[in-house]
Amino acid sequence: MAPGPGSAETLWEPPLAGGEAEHLLGALDRMRWTFRYKVDALDAEGLGTRVGASALTLGRLLKHLAAVEDSYSTEKLTGAPLPAVWDDNGWDEDEDWELTSADADAPATLYATYDGAVARSRAAVAAVISERGLGGEAHISMPDGRHASVRRVLFDLLEEYGRHTGHADLLREAVDGRVGEDPPPGWRATGSATFS
Repeated sequence: MAPGPGSAETLWEPPLAGGEAEHLLGALDRMRWTFRYKVDALDAEGLGTRVGASALTLGRLLKHLAAVEDSYSTEKLTGAPLPAVWDDNGWDEDEDWELTSADADAPATLYATYDGAVARSRAAVAAVISERGLGGEAHISMPDGRHASVRRVLFDLLEEYGRHTGHADLLREAVDGRVGEDPPPGWRATGSATFS
């Protein structure tokens, strides 16, 4: 019999029957685990592999999704500034800085940046949901002053993962042929406390 949802062998499985927050966070975490599996254990060459005319690489996606995690869990949800890890950025000169600068980052730096952002985001999101619930008001607002709900911000984050995990599927297959929807039972990310 295969391990069930949320077992020690399949930590990424969402609950079979839970509340709305548990299902939303479970789906988001499943995408995080799947993305991390797709990018795991690669050297600079593997993280820099491109497909066709696209400039996307797994390394660029790692740094981009790290920035997305931190932005959604701070600026968009609470209005807090980005964590200090982003202080020396180049977004003023290059709006895609997190993508283009990733090319010069060592694999260990990219993995640590992503894993750290996910850990911070999980904690921040849990605190916001505990305080406001999914229907509570997020900081981000429309020009007319209407605020998004916490639920909307988290669904937007889930959508971002859906798009980029699909990209990661194609890129990883081009690197070494790794395919599949979920990590295999018992898989843990190489050198990661966040995904272990």
